[in-house]
Amino acid sequence: MIDARAGDTDPGVTRERLRMEFEGTVQGVGFRPYLFRLTRSLALKGWVANSGAGVSAEVEGSPGAIADLLRRLPAELPPLARLARLETRALEPCGYTSFHIRESLAAAPPRARVAPDVATCPDCLREVLDPANRRHLYPFTNCTNCGPRFSILLGLPYDRANTTMGGFALCEPCRAEYETPGDRRFHAQPTACAECGPRLSLLDAAGVNVAANHDALLGAAAALREGKILALKGLGGFQLLVDARNDDAIARLRARKHRPHKPFAIMLASLESAAEHCELSRRERAALGSPPAPIVLLRRRRRPSPGAAVSAVVAPGNPWLGVMLPCTPLHHLLLRALRLPVVATSGNLSDEPMLIDEALALERLGGIAEMYLVHDRPIARAVDDSVLRIVAGRELMLRRARGYAPLEVALPRSGPSVLALGGHLKAAIALGDTRRVIVGPHIGNLDTPRARRAFHRAIDTMSDLYSASPEAIACDSHPDYYSTRVARDLGPTVVPVQHHLAHVVACAAENGLEGRFLGIAWDGTGHGDDGTAWGSECLVVDGASWRRVAHLHPFRLPGGEKAITEPRRAALALAYAARGESVFDTVGALPLEPFAEVERVNLRSMLARNLNSPLTTSAGRLFDGVASLLGLVQVSSFEGQAAMALEFATEGAGVHSPYRIALEAPARPGAPWRLDWRGMISALLEDIAARRSVARLATAFHEALVAAIVDVADHVGEPRVVLSGGCFQNRYLTERALRRLREAGFEPHWHRQVPPNDGGLALGQVVWARQALNQEGTAR
Repeated sequence: MIDARAGDTDPGVTRERLRMEFEGTVQGVGFRPYLFRLTRSLALKGWVANSGAGVSAEVEGSPGAIADLLRRLPAELPPLARLARLETRALEPCGYTSFHIRESLAAAPPRARVAPDVATCPDCLREVLDPANRRHLYPFTNCTNCGPRFSILLGLPYDRANTTMGGFALCEPCRAEYETPGDRRFHAQPTACAECGPRLSLLDAAGVNVAANHDALLGAAAALREGKILALKGLGGFQLLVDARNDDAIARLRARKHRPHKPFAIMLASLESAAEHCELSRRERAALGSPPAPIVLLRRRRRPSPGAAVSAVVAPGNPWLGVMLPCTPLHHLLLRALRLPVVATSGNLSDEPMLIDEALALERLGGIAEMYLVHDRPIARAVDDSVLRIVAGRELMLRRARGYAPLEVALPRSGPSVLALGGHLKAAIALGDTRRVIVGPHIGNLDTPRARRAFHRAIDTMSDLYSASPEAIACDSHPDYYSTRVARDLGPTVVPVQHHLAHVVACAAENGLEGRFLGIAWDGTGHGDDGTAWGSECLVVDGASWRRVAHLHPFRLPGGEKAITEPRRAALALAYAARGESVFDTVGALPLEPFAEVERVNLRSMLARNLNSPLTTSAGRLFDGVASLLGLVQVSSFEGQAAMALEFATEGAGVHSPYRIALEAPARPGAPWRLDWRGMISALLEDIAARRSVARLATAFHEALVAAIVDVADHVGEPRVVLSGGCFQNRYLTERALRRLREAGFEPHWHRQVPPNDGGLALGQVVWARQALNQEGTAR
């Protein structure tokens, strides 16, 4: 317990006592030390302590000093602190004679906001690079303004004993810093040094320790320069690193990781290095150098600075690079020792979760990595790298993880506790608790046993950290998703939420929208209420009710799920819907060219007889089909490959007159309107035959979709339009849609904090399920 006895007030002066309850990001960010110093400067007495809800405090002193405290509090918070709520209550003075930091309060169910992991601050980096500092070259240096938080947290409140640092006893110099109010490490829970903290080891492919401490780091750097693949135990799990200039090493990593085309991210030493490789706007520079240190998608320089070349096989055919800066002292020291860019990708096998344990990494990565740089600080939970891009002048989150998760989204009113399990791809869970939703970090696709175990661990983590006893479990309405099956096993009250409804409700929630709006959810596929695969849904949402007002004209996908990985099948389906049987009369030309003769015969039969050719309204499959027709991608090796190629094809084309997508009235009253794209596909085939520019055709296709969005908005007449779903990761589509909607007098809203892809579903599920439960309770 730390005391401050300076400045006792005259007993004859009027004294007041105030109880304060702070909620928000106030644990693990130096908030208690900050309050300690502030109260001491104002000669106030009392105490402060972590609590289950955040931080509790009492202050006693003159009315003027207490007023000054309340005035200064919001304006002078520590860099990482976020104050969501402050409740105060006047009490009778009790004669406090000092101000002290108490042991954490035993409390009712924890509700404190968990702080995410934060990249190394400038002060700590200076110490690490200073030969005169006792933390020189120490790769686990941190303070109250930076370092691990969520990845080492075992439970709340956030005290050292409740982290994986609990097993490292502080040496005397570190303890002195920890207990000195004016020190930057005052009550910094992960603080340590080379004498008392975690240490590095370098292991060979067989797991034999070949070097320790800084020699281990230098050995890892040498291995990377030699072209070896290094598995590095980072902040939230293992990463696989390789020299980003070495074609052979990257090709070897691709082959071993079964990742032939999907872009790799690279790590660069500094903002200056990033500027040598990529074009950097002011906002991109700010995002790249921000405390979360995410991967930011940046446009490659057409002519990079001399010596700044990155291998073309890092991101084949992609004008953008995913770039990140070092997020820990370990990464800073390794990049400085290397003096070259490195590929930095998740340390896992395809479709498996990130590895966090050395023994398991040696087993699972044995066929990939050739050296291992590890440390003895346990990782409590895997946290992957976050990914974002700048769209319409602000951040658009593509994967929310390290540095940004858990995320707390405030809601306008209280509601029942709901645990939401998201979807099947890009899984993330969320917990609705009183007037907030806590969105957990990215988990991944739920296709493998290991991914599913990670999914269950995430559910346990959310339940344990917040002592959750949800009244209901929300999930996707798809009956066969793994997350849906888990929901049915977890509780008697399950609230299925339609996939595209969850998308638009999530976007509305993060933008603080209530009431009526038009939501446009365009993605790959989601289970529709009519049993078909939806994917281009235009929904009017009004409080706790919604209706489907428009969608793309349906088409069949020959081969069903096989068409998801073969854009050529979607291309054939689109051409068949537009031109009928005649498309099979042009052997050697699109859309038959990518198929062998036996495949053509089978596909013709499937489409003519509706065999294994389910109906869909998927905008994602429309993107895939057009990408195939333009010769960009015929068979995909990763999700979104064809759509990405189609977006990239618009580069430098300018704005062209769009194709026409007709908005057609329904055949029966009350049915949704249809966006009929068949005329567009016919025109596109004619332009392809006329050998018009791929860039021009790709741009005209995007512009047709933008015009269709505006047509639907005009038809519906709702002033507020919400854009969500994986298609709105497309920068061209999103920015043009926003511009055209504004020009037409609408108020568009799009994602920022949660991804537009399935990583945002859980937020929408919580919000909709709470509305449904509230309405049900009112009805009863």
